[in-house]
Amino acid sequence: MDDEIDVEIKMEGTVAIAAFKSTSISDVDRIAVASAEIKKFVNENQPKILIFDFEGVKFFSSQVLGLLLDARAKLQMYNGEVVISAINPQLHRVFKITNLDKVFRFFPDRESAVKTIGAD
Repeated sequence: MDDEIDVEIKMEGTVAIAAFKSTSISDVDRIAVASAEIKKFVNENQPKILIFDFEGVKFFSSQVLGLLLDARAKLQMYNGEVVISAINPQLHRVFKITNLDKVFRFFPDRESAVKTIGAD
């Protein structure tokens, strides 16, 4: 398994996208680095919407949920929103079990998230 957590963060219009490039997101130190990169990006760009794209991710540790909640709290300071795209059904169950499926909006893929949010 590849433990390197590569996250690509970019703006697409007024929407920010953080796309994980690893199949497994479990290394505590690397999650902390990714979290710092995301926080820095959010501070510098203050996106109204931040999409976390989980395409290809098969496993993540519970620390990732903390990363998502931290990002959500940061964006809520200026009425922003964090949404999730392309999460596989097994990982989506984690959100349901923890009731976080009521906290985040989910989209089947990045394109539908951008399209729907752009229309909001």
